[in-house]
Amino acid sequence: MTTDLTSAHGVVGTPLPLDALSAVPKTDEPQKPKDYTSDQEVRWCPGCGDYVILATIRALLPKLGLKRENITFISGIGCSSRFPYYLETYGMHSIHGRAPAIATGLVTTREDQSVWVVTGDGDAMSIGGNHLIHTLRRNVNLNILLFNNRIYGLTKGQYSPTSETGKVTKSSPMGSLDHPFNTMSLALGAEGTFIARALDSDRKGLTEVLDAAARHRGTSFVEILQDCPIFNDGSFDLLRKEDAGNHLIPVRHGEKIIFGDEGQHCVIRKGFSLAVAATADVDPDDIIVHDAHTDDPTYANALANLSSHDLQYTVTGIIRQVQRDTYDDLARQQVAHAKETNPADLQALIDGPNTWTVD
Repeated sequence: MTTDLTSAHGVVGTPLPLDALSAVPKTDEPQKPKDYTSDQEVRWCPGCGDYVILATIRALLPKLGLKRENITFISGIGCSSRFPYYLETYGMHSIHGRAPAIATGLVTTREDQSVWVVTGDGDAMSIGGNHLIHTLRRNVNLNILLFNNRIYGLTKGQYSPTSETGKVTKSSPMGSLDHPFNTMSLALGAEGTFIARALDSDRKGLTEVLDAAARHRGTSFVEILQDCPIFNDGSFDLLRKEDAGNHLIPVRHGEKIIFGDEGQHCVIRKGFSLAVAATADVDPDDIIVHDAHTDDPTYANALANLSSHDLQYTVTGIIRQVQRDTYDDLARQQVAHAKETNPADLQALIDGPNTWTVD
């Protein structure tokens, strides 16, 4: 599938691909997870949710059928940011919060790379917040994996932008006064085109989300709820216990939103928003059918706001997946168009005499 640029973009002509991996070289050789396992010692604390995420990624990458030299992982600062060391791909451990900016430069100049940003709730939502929202706004063709453990782990247990109000930590001994981000709402506010959430312990659900993210052309934003056993142990236990089905709301495009161990709960429309109801008490026709592909963000926002900071309800799966032209595609076309129409002027600009002096 392709899409044509309009005159509003300042460029014309060549259709743009909608497959995120269309320009990435493929391999004919069968691959296994061990092919993506580096020789570096994995240095996370025992029980850290990062181990499960790493194993899931190693199992997923062979299925994409790409050459390993055409896959790049870029991280910021934090426990999650050690990720590139443990994969046999290209990788870069960058600086605090700036991974999306560095990744944008790589994607724009190297269409043949499948680029992944690995970040944490502190790295992405605090010092890197501005880079995050503008990457989503621009719809750069890359994947952002947000490891959310609701704490600063690497710097030893301070509260983060996703920590719940009242959280007692080393930096908030009387309880945090901050209201935490709703990560899904933040991404939707930046008009992200692919927004999803998964739980580290749900290997199947995590794999499905990551596979779809890898193939989406545009910025894929995936929040992964994961445990920090040292500084925030059990922060997501409510979503792992026997009655977790009463709190997890998994969504799948085209299917009714019904959840609970026996399907006893559902999601219905309530005014201009959505609400949880008992399945037995509502007309089956009133149960919401999940539509991840609607361009109107109102529905996705209502769905995101069903999730609460006390984890009473937590929506998982792909919340939104729509198509929009990507920044890197448009930038490459703009350069190609300039070269085609005024090659001499473009080269003159590059070779020009204009300079400035900094005192």
